This record gives sequence, C-alpha cells and structure tokens, in this order.
Amino acid sequence: MPTVAPQNPAHRMPVAGRTVLGLLLLLLTAASAPAHELGLTETLLLLRSDGTFQAEVACDLDALALGASPSADSEALAAALAGLAPAELEAKLHELRTLLRRRIRVRFDGEPADFRVELPERSERPVEQGGAPSLLGLKVRLAGSIPPGAREVTFFASRAFPPIHLTILDETALAGRRELVERGAESTPWPLGGAEEASLTDPLQTARTYFSLGVEHIVPRGVDHILFVLGLFLLGGGPRELLWKVTAFTVAHTLTLGLATLGVLSVSPAVVEPLIALSIAWVGFENLASTDTGRRRRRAGVFAFGLLHGLGFAGVLTALGLPRGETVLALGAFNLGVEAGQLLVLVAAAAVLAPWSRRAWYRRRIAVPLSLAVALAGLVWAVERTLG
Repeated sequence: MPTVAPQNPAHRMPVAGRTVLGLLLLLLTAASAPAHELGLTETLLLLRSDGTFQAEVACDLDALALGASPSADSEALAAALAGLAPAELEAKLHELRTLLRRRIRVRFDGEPADFRVELPERSERPVEQGGAPSLLGLKVRLAGSIPPGAREVTFFASRAFPPIHLTILDETALAGRRELVERGAESTPWPLGGAEEASLTDPLQTARTYFSLGVEHIVPRGVDHILFVLGLFLLGGGPRELLWKVTAFTVAHTLTLGLATLGVLSVSPAVVEPLIALSIAWVGFENLASTDTGRRRRRAGVFAFGLLHGLGFAGVLTALGLPRGETVLALGAFNLGVEAGQLLVLVAAAAVLAPWSRRAWYRRRIAVPLSLAVALAGLVWAVERTLG
C-alpha cells in the first residue's frame, strides 16, 4: 500500500496565507501614508456684471500635464517640463487644456458653457510656488461668457479632483456664497440676478455632502483610523466584547468631535496626531496579550484613544468648514459618515478573517502578525509626526 505523506499544516490554509501576506504588505506600506488628509480644491467662481465669468481652480498643473500624481516630486516634475522642446511642451499644454475642459464644467441652466483655459502662473523656468518649484503653477483660470437670459449657474469637477471649496461672487447681485462640494458632485445652483441667500439652503444636500465626506475620511483616506478599527477587531473577545469596544470608541470620538468643532475644546494637532499614532501602536501591542484578561482596562484605553481620534476628526472638519446656519446638521452628518466608514472596515475585516477565526492556528498565523504590523505602522507614524 502506498504511504501517504503527512500533510503540512502550512498547506492547509493557502488562501489565508496569501490574504495575510497581502494585508501585512498593505499595513507596512501604510506606515508612510499621510494622516487626516482629505484634500480640498479651492475654487473661485466670479460672475461679472459685464456678462462674463471667470473660475480660478487650485491644482498642480505640472502633475496634470505629465499625468503624474500630485504627491510626486515637484522639483522633478518642473524639471521634466522645462526640459521639453518647445513643440513638445506646447503639445503637453494642448493636452492639459483638453483634459481640463473634459473634467470641469460651468453650467448655466444645465448646459455647459465654453471657456478658455489660461495658465496665469506659467513661467519660462521653474519658480517657487506654494513652497516647491513649478513651471505651470498651481492655479488654472477658466474664462467665458454667461449666456444671455441664463437664470442659474452650477460648478462641477470630476472625481479626479478632491472635494471643492467653492466660492461664488456675483457682481450683479453684490452677493456670494461659500460651499463645500463633495468629490464628483455638482454645486447647488446659484440663481443669477440676486435671489436671497436664504432660499438657497438645502439641508438634505448639506447632510448628504458631509455624510459622504465622513465616510471618505475613513474609507479610503483614513488609513490610520482603518488600522485602529482593524486593531479593535483583532483584540478579540467575541462579538459582545467587540460591541463594547466599538461603542466606547464611538461615544468618545463623538464627544470630542462635537466639543472641538463647536470651539469648546482646542488641542494642537502637533499634540493630537502623534498621540493618535501611539494609539494605533497600543492597540496592536495590546492584542499580543492574553485575550481573556484586562477587558476593563482595554475598554478604558479604547475610550481614551477615542477622545484623541475625535480631535483628529474635528481638525479635518474645521478645515472643510461648516455651513452657516447648518453647523449642527453638518457636524452630525459628518459623524454619521465616520461611523458608516468604520462599520465598513469592521464588516470587511469580519468577511476576510472570521472564516478562519476558530482555527487553531488563527491567532499565531493571522492575528499576531497583523497586530504586529498595526503596531509597527503606529510607531512609524508616531516618530514621523513628532519629528515632522
């Protein structure tokens, strides 16, 4: 009878192994990711009394012209453009203008208006712009005519841009408005000719916008919060214990988010951000301890660090700005969005890891390596944020 070789336990979980390896690489890569960056595109839309309009949009034109990420090295991008032959540079500029016309819309009564694309900060050689060299600058100007008889205007930028901080100035009405427009959405219509500001408020739109921004701050942009929530999942203790910890975290960050956003509490980001990083390291190392002891201590720790994360959320919300007269609505919607984002992380973690959670090797081969990666990411961030 042929002998059957004993099965190597390592071969019983090929899918688990590949998944954990992928998660480890993701977590270690995330250690160099920026924190709490939602990013905004400052935009000024000027409606002139002579029947023309002008929109100035802040964006990294060097990166757009070369098809590079805005996080790429600015000096290298500027040097690459400056090194092009004149004909090659003009071809790049033509492509850039075409790209901007495709991604940005100024609509009057729902119809897109034609506009010229101007580069007011373009120079012959790289110059300092916003603390880094640039050849084309950090601002594009779109200029065109308001169609005769137009009744309202909206502004739209594709999802390739971050959320838009839109300021509308209407010379005819001697009025204006500042609005936060979520990624890939269209602004609230501005009626031409001077309708009252009060008639323009849309609570449902405000709630939807700030809810979406809250979700986006966690998934996909809040890598540090994702790791903290993943660490809570890895702490173990069963569904009831996880519910206790998530509730403690939610109550804590809701409290400080509200107090800080409303101006009752103020703590410098230079203090908050390194401590948030240390909270991630803590939850990673804490999971290496026994899962059967210290539950009250862990709940207290989760609550304390939830207070810190709430201050981090408040910093983002302050940068985004809150609409006049709808502060509480926007604050509540943003917080609900944050909760929805965290729930998405927990659901994803459960879907990926729960099928193996009852295996004998789960803690040794999955929970411990992932927890170590979470802790390492937190320590790296803590050093970067302290020194930076």
